[in-house]
Amino acid sequence: MIKISIIISYYKALENLKLILAALNNQSSFEFEAIVSEDDYNEETIRFLDLNRRKYSFNILHVNQELDDGFRKNQMLNKSIKKSTADTLVFIDGDCIPHKHFVKAYINNIEEGVMLKGRRVMLGEKITNKITNTKSLKLLSGIKILFSDSSKKKETIYLGNKSLAITIKAKGLLGCNWGIQKKHLIDVNGFDEDYIRAAVGEDTDIEWRLKRSGIGSKSMKNKAIVYHLHHERGYSEEGVEINNELLKKKLKADNYFCLNGLEKQ
Repeated sequence: MIKISIIISYYKALENLKLILAALNNQSSFEFEAIVSEDDYNEETIRFLDLNRRKYSFNILHVNQELDDGFRKNQMLNKSIKKSTADTLVFIDGDCIPHKHFVKAYINNIEEGVMLKGRRVMLGEKITNKITNTKSLKLLSGIKILFSDSSKKKETIYLGNKSLAITIKAKGLLGCNWGIQKKHLIDVNGFDEDYIRAAVGEDTDIEWRLKRSGIGSKSMKNKAIVYHLHHERGYSEEGVEINNELLKKKLKADNYFCLNGLEKQ
């Protein structure tokens, strides 16, 4: 039974995608489908999936653009929502490798009226190179990461159903690791496609609109873990400023049901 759809936002990084699919093939629960949400049209990706999807223990769907037309991540996320078959959606990025209990953690914490917020381990350049060169997921053990050039190492501690004794300070939603019931995204008309630059639109914007619609949040810190592969930042400060100005206008208008989302108003 498919309980969650994992939507992987992907762009021109097939070797990273192979690592993610390998990690998903090593999950402790297979009650999921994966949707490769490709903000591009890439024949190499299509060929790889056509030749290899039967090798995996889960169903792989693929949604892609007709052409590479700049940053259209939110548009692809909306297309992926429509393609999904599960009632709960989990979002990760194409540079984030999931922990072996990632799926189980989300299944165990599905809750109506709540967005689930995971965190990420920031892998350093050296260990990222080792992982991509060897294709080995064994390098993602806690001890190896502890003695690596990574940051946010505490995020690698897996607690299962346990909770930290201390109160976890509320943190913002990360677009690379979070989940929610699909009906709640439909209620706010999905992701706002007015954002055509990276950052803000795929996390900060959707978070405030969900909160405004009455959705609460729950931390998945040390439960649903992803390992973020090191790379140079793919967006500019100018782009972030433009997005923040757009966000301010939307907050002022209080359009938590966006006008340019799953359905066009």
